[in-house]
Amino acid sequence: MTKTKINWQLSYDIGIAGIALFSFLIVVGSFLDPHAIRLSAPPLAHLLNVLLLLYTIDFFYRLASSRHWQRFLFDNTFDLLSLIPLHPAFAIFRIGRVWRLIRHHHLLWRFGLDGKLSKTVHRFVYSSGFLNLFTASMFILVLSSLMYSIVEKVPYPSALWWAITTATTVGYGDISPATNVGKFIAAFLMIAGVGFIGLLTSTITGFFTSQITDANKDDFSRLFEKIDQLDHKVDHLQRELNLERKKNRHKK
Repeated sequence: MTKTKINWQLSYDIGIAGIALFSFLIVVGSFLDPHAIRLSAPPLAHLLNVLLLLYTIDFFYRLASSRHWQRFLFDNTFDLLSLIPLHPAFAIFRIGRVWRLIRHHHLLWRFGLDGKLSKTVHRFVYSSGFLNLFTASMFILVLSSLMYSIVEKVPYPSALWWAITTATTVGYGDISPATNVGKFIAAFLMIAGVGFIGLLTSTITGFFTSQITDANKDDFSRLFEKIDQLDHKVDHLQRELNLERKKNRHKK
């Protein structure tokens, strides 16, 4: 790959990551202060639609350029989740594109920030199975809430709230299915969603438990090394003392 192509790819990725970050900040701002930032306001809604169009073109362009589309869809789950529901609130998932920019161009390493913390985060996200379980859990939540919104004829944000409270076993009861199809969707979410979220929680707990265990093992290893060093020093001193005693006997 030529230097010009690398620079163009970096500029393109920075531009798309900028769009993703801008969308993310708008959505987060609307959550923090819904009265000041309304996603349904005409100027902001038009802007979000333009950003959504650009993001959609980018996604399908990369999908068409990919040799293995199944692997591409799995690796770009967050991008897909930010597009499928067609609701501006899901732009929050576009923050994953910023992380992909950092990983793909090794920006942490370039700025000298690739240390123990970044390696631990990478191991937690990719090696522990967290990303797979989180992806499956999010797909179940989004799909169930989308189907529930259509069947029960409720706004999508309300359906998503219902899906989250149901899958996490909180169950406020403020929204409940009235149709048989809605009850079937709820049953599916209770079985599949609760299972995956339970696995997700146990994965997080297991990872941090293993980190503590590894840290304790390292502490014990260092302690045993110190003990071995002390044993060698004691043996050395004992040998020197014995030699001194022998010398004193010969002098006598």
